[in-house]
Amino acid sequence: MAMMVLRRLASAVVVMWGAASLIFVMIRLAPGGPAVVLLGPDADPEQVADLSARLGLDRSLPEQYLTYLLDVVRLDFGESYRLDMPAMEAVLNRLPASIELAATAAVIAVCAGLVLGLLAGYRRGGALDRITSTLTIGLQAFPTFWVGIMLILTFSLVLRLLPSSGVGTPAHMVLPAVTLSLPFTAIVARLTRSSVVEELEEPYAGTARAKGLTERQVLLGHALRNSLIPVLTVVTLQFGALIGGAVVVENVFAWPGLGSLIVSAVAGRDYAVVQAAALTIAGIIVLLNLVADLLNARLDPRIRLGNA
Repeated sequence: MAMMVLRRLASAVVVMWGAASLIFVMIRLAPGGPAVVLLGPDADPEQVADLSARLGLDRSLPEQYLTYLLDVVRLDFGESYRLDMPAMEAVLNRLPASIELAATAAVIAVCAGLVLGLLAGYRRGGALDRITSTLTIGLQAFPTFWVGIMLILTFSLVLRLLPSSGVGTPAHMVLPAVTLSLPFTAIVARLTRSSVVEELEEPYAGTARAKGLTERQVLLGHALRNSLIPVLTVVTLQFGALIGGAVVVENVFAWPGLGSLIVSAVAGRDYAVVQAAALTIAGIIVLLNLVADLLNARLDPRIRLGNA
């Protein structure tokens, strides 16, 4: 177990270095710059040069890169020139809202996806199985922003049941969480269905039937546990993707999370905030990868931790 954790941590360091380097390059390839955005397109070149020097953008890219990596190791991403506060502080202020939204969406997706997947796998080849397959394809096919707009039109403008945006009450959480959860629900349902079908065809399932257990007892008492192993892996990894993928949903519903912060930071060329937010999301995903490995080893004794 200890060796597995050490190997995963070493891999995590390499992944985080790659993510940090990629973020550094990508945001500097974007047209324009903080000085131009702050001063406007009609600013005097001398003013732009002076502000760029004060922001440290007049140095060579290798020098900026080395300084940036040293600051990342210290978790010091500098000041946000737009928000007039440390970049990491701005990210940490918004992170709880994103985690709350992602966690709610994950609970909805797991509950709905497991039920749909179990029923479809239990009645494989039947009408419910075909309906579930069609439904999951549709849930993954529709663009998230379109689904969010349709839910706002239906439940906020027409039925007037739920608020269309903002925060403050549990009702404000419903529409953005449902919108974010729908593609994830489809993933969980399809994976659960495939796992259940596979497990019900295993020899141990036939042995359980031979002992007199009903198909439902075989499903819930035996097949379900093994079916949860790949589902758990996807759920753990997908949670980080939910936080990173909430950019569109948070902007549609004016949810004050990391997504809306990143969009405004990119538009304003706020390098410090973009770097801090992107690396925070990357760190969460790397951590969840490690958690998924450990949970898999715990659930499945066939996994040899020494050779993982």
